[in-house]
This record gives sequence, C-alpha cells and structure tokens, in this order.
Amino acid sequence: MNDRTDLFSIGQLARRTGLTVRTIRFWSDLGLLPPTARSAGGYRLYDAAAVARLELLQSLRELGIGLDDARRILDRQASVRDVARAHVRALEAEIRTLRLRRAVLRSITRRDSTTEEWRLMHDLARLSAQERQRIIDDFVTEVFAGLDGSPGAGLAQAMRTMPAELPDEPTDEEVDAWLELAELVADPDFRRRVREMAVAGSAGGDTPPPGPMLRIDSARAALAAGVAPDSDEARAVVDEMVDPALTPEERRKLADEIAAFTDRRVERYWQLIGVLNRREPFPPAVPAAEWLIAALRAAR
Repeated sequence: MNDRTDLFSIGQLARRTGLTVRTIRFWSDLGLLPPTARSAGGYRLYDAAAVARLELLQSLRELGIGLDDARRILDRQASVRDVARAHVRALEAEIRTLRLRRAVLRSITRRDSTTEEWRLMHDLARLSAQERQRIIDDFVTEVFAGLDGSPGAGLAQAMRTMPAELPDEPTDEEVDAWLELAELVADPDFRRRVREMAVAGSAGGDTPPPGPMLRIDSARAALAAGVAPDSDEARAVVDEMVDPALTPEERRKLADEIAAFTDRRVERYWQLIGVLNRREPFPPAVPAAEWLIAALRAAR
C-alpha cells in the first residue's frame, strides 16, 4: 500500500492510529477530518494528507486541547504555539485549583469537622481568587454602607486587603486562616459589631483618647502577672496609664469609650488578614484592653 496514492477506510485509520472507529467517525462528522472521497458503497475514504491531519488531531487531543481549538489549528486560523500558550495558562490555573483543594482536604483531615464545616470548606476550595475577594468585598460594602468620606472609609479599604491569589502551595496556616475568615465575615453578629465600631469611629467624638492604648504594654504586663483589675496594684498601674486626677465617673466613661472599639473577633480578623498577606504576626492587644476596661470600671 502506497500512502501517497492509496485511500484508507475508517477501519484502516483506526488500526493505523490506535483510535476507535467511533472516534474517527465522530471527528469526521464534525468536519475535523473531511473525507477525501467516497467508495462505490458510499464509505468514507481518506488520503495521506488526511492521515497526517488525523495524527495531528490525535496529538492535540492527547495534550488536552479542545475540539474548537484543534479545529482552529487544523484550519490554520491559529498557530500551535498560540493555542499551546493559552492551554498552558489554563492548565496552570487548574493546577493551582487542585493544589488549593488538596490543601483544604489536608485541613479537613486535621479537624474533627462537622458535615456543615466540610461543605463550607469544599465550597470555598472551588472559588476563584475573584470570588474569594467578593466575599470580603460584600462584607465590607454592607458594614460600611453610607460611611464614604468618613474615617470609616479608610478602615473599610484596609479591611479589603485580601491577597489577589492564595499561594500555589498554601500552608496549612493560610488555608485555615482563609476558612476561618470566610466563616467570620458570614456571621451576622460579627457584621453588626464591626458596623457599630465603624459608626462610632465616624462620629468622631466617641473615639477614645489614644493615650491609654499607647501604654497598653503596662496593662499587658499586669495581665500576664495575674494582677486582679480591682486590686490596689491594678489602680497603681492604671494611674500610670491615664491621668491620675480622673474621677471614678470619668474613668468609667473612658472604659466605655475603649470598650466601644475593643472586640476579640475584630482583632482576629486583622490577624487572619495578616496571615493571608504573610505579614509578621502582632501581639494581641484586646486581652490587655479588656483588663484595662475592667480596672477603670473598678475605680472607687
């Protein structure tokens, strides 16, 4: 048989390429492999050029290139290089997704997760970077609605600082941080609390004086030492942090002002954002602030 002059049936092409007759017939029906001629009985026949076209089509499909792109290459509407470059980008995106799913599955194996938690993790693993960012953007939009141009607007922008992409190989800590963050921003109570803080900050007059918080290390040391907030020792610490001349009523008012901006879950939000942006962790301030609030309210 001379490839340059002889014609091949679909069966002969199948034996030559290892493809099934059904696949070759399907591609031919789609116009990807037009027959060169027809036999007297109406069967499709293909010449050597068609064989070469079929072998190229087979190679493209083995590389995972779709039929539409394969048609463009075969019809010379696109180069193999251009399609391969696009295909590489698609594969890289798919690999990132698979790596993230693997990381989430690792997280599930470390947790004694409920069915609901497992469903949430699975759903989050399937999200694109844009969809993950949209979760945060929706949270910020709702919480800071109507506060444009106020001090709350700057806080809103800061709270959007999700990384554009999770790393190709996210650490267990980063996966856990993202899952915890998604659960946190979905909590109506958390949204309501952040809204209260944003409105209070925008009001201006309710913002607590910065002085005590600048000296929060004193309260942190007292807390670590086990000093009771209502003790004489605590009063001595507080007198170093605030104006000793403040009356008990003024101290309690200051405590209320600090409490309006003190919340463990809000601080946890910033810690999680820090993990996702690979920032250095910061020491928590809220426990010390809670100790200071209790000590101010205990003033006699």
